[in-house]
Amino acid sequence: MTQPSLPVSPEAQRLLRLVARLRRIAPEAIASPVSPAHLVMLDYLYTTPGCSLHDLASGIGLRAPTVSVAIRQLERHGWVVRHPHPRDRRALQLFLTPKGEAVYRHALAAHGRKFETLLAGLTPEERQTLLALLERALQAVEARDSHPPST
Repeated sequence: MTQPSLPVSPEAQRLLRLVARLRRIAPEAIASPVSPAHLVMLDYLYTTPGCSLHDLASGIGLRAPTVSVAIRQLERHGWVVRHPHPRDRRALQLFLTPKGEAVYRHALAAHGRKFETLLAGLTPEERQTLLALLERALQAVEARDSHPPST
């Protein structure tokens, strides 16, 4: 069966397929119930304890309603708790629970092993080139997103 044609450049199609293959690398190394999206949230909460839901949404580039649904899921797992803000009782702060911190550390290590598996097939020079190009591409998108064109 042939792949459907997408309304994007051949390079973007190739990258899309590479990312899909990347997700399938070493599934045995990821014995974790944490999705990549949840890992991003746990990482933000680990590095920014006590942030608000709005801060979290802004910090990871998602809309607050989307993040709110995910936070409820993380709360059900016992990984995140909400506490009233000490100076504004109407505001809530988000924190990882000890269980959430343990899950975060475990997931981070598992995902790290996955990337080690990917990088193992490259020479040190190739690794540096791959990482430098990815960094440059991300910086270009981030710069564009932080300075949208005026209309």
